[in-house]
Amino acid sequence: MTRAPVVRAMAALAIIATSLFIALTMSPRLGLDLRGGTQIVLETRDSPTVKANAEATDRTLEVLRRRADSLGVADAPLARSGERRIIVELPGVQDPAKAAAIIGKTAQLTFHPVLAVPDATTKARKGEQLMSDEYGAKLLLGPAQLTGDGVSDAGAGNDAQMGGGWYVAVDFREQGREAWAKLTGAAACNPVGDPKRRVAIVLDSKVVVSPQMNSDVACKVGLPSGSTQITGNFTADEARDLATLIKGGSLPVPVEIVEQRTVGPTLGAAAIASSAQAAVIGVILTALFIIVTYRLVGFIAAIALVCYALISYAALVGLGATLTLPGLAGFVLAIGMAVDANVLVFERAREEYALEPNFKTALEKGFRNAWSAVADSNITTLLAAGLLFFLASGPVRGFGVTLSIGVVASLITAMVITRVMTQWAMSRRSVLDRPKLTGLSDIGRVRTWLNARRPDLMRRRALYLAVTFVLVGVAVGGLMVRGLNYGVEFTGGRLVEYSTSTPMTADAARELVSGAGFPNAVVQSSGDDISVRSGQLGTAEVAKIETALESRGGQVTKERDELIGPSLGDELRRNALIALCVALAAQLTYLVFRFRWTFGLAAVLALVADAAIVVGTFAWLNKPVDGVFLAAMLTVIGYSVNDKVVVFDRIRELWGAQRKVSFEEVANTAILQTVPRTVNTGLGALFILAALAMLGGDSLTNFAVALLIGIIAGTLSSALVAVPLAIELEKRSSTPPPQPKRRGKVAAPEGSGAVL
Repeated sequence: MTRAPVVRAMAALAIIATSLFIALTMSPRLGLDLRGGTQIVLETRDSPTVKANAEATDRTLEVLRRRADSLGVADAPLARSGERRIIVELPGVQDPAKAAAIIGKTAQLTFHPVLAVPDATTKARKGEQLMSDEYGAKLLLGPAQLTGDGVSDAGAGNDAQMGGGWYVAVDFREQGREAWAKLTGAAACNPVGDPKRRVAIVLDSKVVVSPQMNSDVACKVGLPSGSTQITGNFTADEARDLATLIKGGSLPVPVEIVEQRTVGPTLGAAAIASSAQAAVIGVILTALFIIVTYRLVGFIAAIALVCYALISYAALVGLGATLTLPGLAGFVLAIGMAVDANVLVFERAREEYALEPNFKTALEKGFRNAWSAVADSNITTLLAAGLLFFLASGPVRGFGVTLSIGVVASLITAMVITRVMTQWAMSRRSVLDRPKLTGLSDIGRVRTWLNARRPDLMRRRALYLAVTFVLVGVAVGGLMVRGLNYGVEFTGGRLVEYSTSTPMTADAARELVSGAGFPNAVVQSSGDDISVRSGQLGTAEVAKIETALESRGGQVTKERDELIGPSLGDELRRNALIALCVALAAQLTYLVFRFRWTFGLAAVLALVADAAIVVGTFAWLNKPVDGVFLAAMLTVIGYSVNDKVVVFDRIRELWGAQRKVSFEEVANTAILQTVPRTVNTGLGALFILAALAMLGGDSLTNFAVALLIGIIAGTLSSALVAVPLAIELEKRSSTPPPQPKRRGKVAAPEGSGAVL
């Protein structure tokens, strides 16, 4: 045995062993949409004195981190996104109103001298402020002598000797102690009863308390103890929240909540369970399909499929990637896509065996000659996944991560693990004596029938293009007549999903919500769940809707709460359009680089038709278009290009070998030869998507439906749209046919090959 198979075998064992170790010793990091909690996206704003740049945002982030700790969420994930946004995750926090009130409050704490009790003619001069005290009386305050930066600690307390009133104890740092003593000492120099003997403690431009110095406080000495108490008829919760704000410190710049998502833990658990069921069902169906189709090598590919799932999971865990709900869908989908490379290799090995009946040589040539199509198809998927990561937001970025990991893992599985196991199996005498058992000894019934009949598919290419034109026209009509049902993610507003103990129809829920004062809210029902989508609903309005639903729905539980600011909705919608346009441009650029401009343009035009059909179908069905739909569309683009790459790769190979044959005839032959590959690769993903559509819940069902439509359209358009377009474009091209592919002699079937 030569060195290369040994190296591949050792690499395969090392990869599997490492993946198994990681999977058994590390736990996945679940996103809030799977484990429950609240995510808040804040955007910093300029203040009169500070510009909201990256440095100010970083300082703000540290203050927010202390506040999150005070909420009881230790080590809460906080991260700056861009220059002015901060993403705050609060696992387990199901009260977004309280979290937002504390996390997002500016909390500018200042200590001022009281200059006078103003009258109607009093005007504040520079640095002075007119403000009502805690009793509503007006005060004229001087410039702040001490800010929250001088505070070291704060805590709520209860004075049982004074009737059980709650207060907030404030401790000062060294510089704060000096400023506090100077402020109180200056106030004590005024007579008892004089307003100037008071000191005002102000929080966010509101006087919390303005006590007068006791008679025992010495002039110019003040209160040197380094601490004070803020009283004001607080409840226990008010005192604790105030202490949290003071202890956390004041924000360097104001912040605004532009996005807020809350997911209940039961919803996340249900999503994990349903996705796991879909994965198991999809894997079983895919494994049965490839075993029936490819027999022994199919069985080996099924084992490799399990290894693929292990490697992908270990990579997710090892890299510390956050697994979100769309990311979980991406992980499940990638399992179905992982069979693609195996199908391409096995179909090519069948062809090589028909030319030279030697299993070892056929398998080696299959891996080597299929590498071009495998690499091209996976790179196009990686382009789409990369765009998702950089241009999408929130949980949808997790889909891009898991899809990218899945593509890389499928390459490793097919070109290393499957290769090692199949080459070992093909060296067994018991296998060589039973050629039909291998699954490589014949080209399959479909391919045999096509070779015998050789239908001229391209003879009716004008009909195919006309039908496609009509379908695209119907899709555009849907956009014009029905329009797109943009989700709250792209429009801004609030989406709240409730579960009710008593099932309720959408009409009944809509009547209750309208009666509560929200006639324009979009109300939908799914099983026991009721979703309400409207404009910028506040906390009080959400509570009012919940109360209205309780009148007929029994016990009402808020499962999900999403708030998107209008400016962020516009930005996300713009980014989605940019992502789709960049995806098409990136695919065109890559295809032109790898093939000919005629092939690349034909593939992208067919791709536009595929995308239009999916979007138009969603418009006619009035299904929501949101971030998950964007993930589906970019996946459709990547997957559709995969099929077209397989066809054009074969056309390039045949045309180079038969330069004198007409391009139309070469294209027709290439389609007939690649039909089994195209169909078999698509079926692997369709099994998974069908399972997701039935078991995945509302959001994943829409995701699966978009992909089902896109993959079916993309599979058909590869042969019936892209190739006819390429034929028409080639008539207008002066570029000569490609050069014949150089074939080097294979010195040792087991050791040669382009892939480790």
